[in-house]
Amino acid sequence: MLLIPAIDLKDGQCVRLRQGRMEDDTVFSDDPVAMAGRWVEAGTKRLHLVDLNGAFAGTPVNAKAIRAITAAFPEVDVQVGGGIRDEETIEAYLGAGVRYVIIGTQAVRNPGFVSDVCVEFPGHIIVGLDAQDGKVATEGWSKLSRHDVIDLARKFEDYGVEALIYTDISRDGMMSGPNIEATVRLARSVSIPIIASGGISSIKDIEALKAVESEGVAGAITGRAIYEGSLDFTEARALAEA
Repeated sequence: MLLIPAIDLKDGQCVRLRQGRMEDDTVFSDDPVAMAGRWVEAGTKRLHLVDLNGAFAGTPVNAKAIRAITAAFPEVDVQVGGGIRDEETIEAYLGAGVRYVIIGTQAVRNPGFVSDVCVEFPGHIIVGLDAQDGKVATEGWSKLSRHDVIDLARKFEDYGVEALIYTDISRDGMMSGPNIEATVRLARSVSIPIIASGGISSIKDIEALKAVESEGVAGAITGRAIYEGSLDFTEARALAEA
């Protein structure tokens, strides 16, 4: 199982939000490249970058910082989400060395867009499904849709996405543990890899996710826990990859 450190970018700084609220942020660094270097040095194989301003604006805002990270660490796979809503943005990110682009709001609003870009950019598209009580949220989690998360997941699997990132938004940034039950339910409903996100707080959460790896949980994203020190990334990565 892949353990992926998250770097959330707001106004060029590395921050963490609680439950997606832009006004409830904690700044951890004003040097995104140095922060990425910290996790690369700790042995990560992939970085999860989120343009938080972009998610709300609907267009990239922190692309400069993202390009600086891919330029500094070309050997590391980088996945990027936030404000990716057209083919031009995808092309620009892939051209800048990003390995995977994550489609979120646009995937829910316009599933046909996902189908198109899977054909245009095969092997590079991940869909982020942020959900609460089985329903998908959009617009940086500010809106809950009527879409069922499993129905959408199956549709995106048919379109050919590489993986799905599943976030239980009631858990994200709250250090309350991931929603294992909902994550496994989703993983069992599709055959593509599921990357768990939201709520990881300790090594016990990594153990719990590792225990369901065989269900299709291929990775996990961790943020606040590794920044605040309740989870040692090096130890957790070794456990995840064992």
